[in-house]
Amino acid sequence: MNSHEQLLHYVWYYRLYPRDTLVTTDGNRVEVIDPGIRNMDAGPDFFNAKLRIGKVLWAGNVEIHTTSADWYLHGHHLDPAYNTVILHLVGRVNREVVNQRGETLQQSLLVVPEKVQANAAFLLQSDHPLPCRDFLSSMDPRLIRSYLDDLCVERLEHKCGEINIHLERFSQSWDEVFYVILTRNFGFGLNSRSFESLALSLPFRIIQRHSDDLLMVEALLFGQAGLLQDQSLHDPYYQRLQREYQFLSAKYGLKCMDGFLFRKMRIRPYSFPPLRIAQLASLLQQTGRLFSAILEMDTVSQLSECFRSEPSLYWSTHYSFGKESPLKAKPPGAASIDLLLINTVAPILFAYGKKTDREEYCDRAISLLLSLKPEKNNIVQMFRQSGVVPFNAFDTQALIQLKKAYCDQHKCLYCRIGHSLLTSSDTTSH
Repeated sequence: MNSHEQLLHYVWYYRLYPRDTLVTTDGNRVEVIDPGIRNMDAGPDFFNAKLRIGKVLWAGNVEIHTTSADWYLHGHHLDPAYNTVILHLVGRVNREVVNQRGETLQQSLLVVPEKVQANAAFLLQSDHPLPCRDFLSSMDPRLIRSYLDDLCVERLEHKCGEINIHLERFSQSWDEVFYVILTRNFGFGLNSRSFESLALSLPFRIIQRHSDDLLMVEALLFGQAGLLQDQSLHDPYYQRLQREYQFLSAKYGLKCMDGFLFRKMRIRPYSFPPLRIAQLASLLQQTGRLFSAILEMDTVSQLSECFRSEPSLYWSTHYSFGKESPLKAKPPGAASIDLLLINTVAPILFAYGKKTDREEYCDRAISLLLSLKPEKNNIVQMFRQSGVVPFNAFDTQALIQLKKAYCDQHKCLYCRIGHSLLTSSDTTSH
């Protein structure tokens, strides 16, 4: 669907057209009682519309195109699913249209008001990552606040969809799913995909079998990550890990990843993949069935303390294998723990609440986000500079959803803020 056709859908749904312009090609005035239900799947664009065309009351579906000829271009004249269309709305009438039964359809020009058209062009054709940036600070804060509330829940529901896919993959095992999501988030953005691949290549049940021995858990994770392939490194700890992994990989038929998939260019030593994997190994080894544990924790301090696990002694003097550094304890920092709670714990609690129909877990997920500090990233900074100041992680998750699901997709027509600007009388004057 092109942008002009999207705009026509928008104008129809929100009744922004000049009422006196809605007239069929044979001269009958169209009165809209109900524009219908927007259809996002195959078939006519709007279901169950109610229209009075001339003196006749019609109930059925509505199809919208940029021009009349698009009806034939899309093959609707051959599709019986479009025999239920009672009105064909177009931006330009350029031919008569018939349905699959050979019946001539009623058509009407759908006029887009000049101001709406100008505002839409301003938003949809902008090459800035945040087209509405100049208007956010002057908008009604109540509109933005109510929209943020909905956007955060929308983001949690989106993540529920991803979690449900993993549940299908792992035969409804919440432990396995939590392990995969947790491991992915230990990649902290840059290495998220590689960490997720690591988890998918190493079943959690294997880690559980060796949870009484941290070295074995480390060997499994480092080995599967392809980080134990250097035969020239003469480091006793590294060599022990190599021997353990050689035994374990043979026992379980494991095949390691390519170590080069884990990136460490342009990141700080504290985020080097080997150190992050060591922190993850310690967390998994110390907590056992972590998913079950977090279900019992109802305070942020309890959750934060659970994730503050310190890696083995070797890592107090190393950021990566074979290179010593000054002595320093290296558990995950407060900001890293907050990100793990935001991106792992909150979504899994929300998904669990939805799946089991236990609203208290959904409420706990939202309360957790409300109690955590706002995230610091490029998206949040962009909104801050535009006048939208988040108070907590709930707000920043909402802003991330807004940017990724609407701004990046140029879906200003489906955004509540975009709607306010599109129908404004002074948007293009800025």
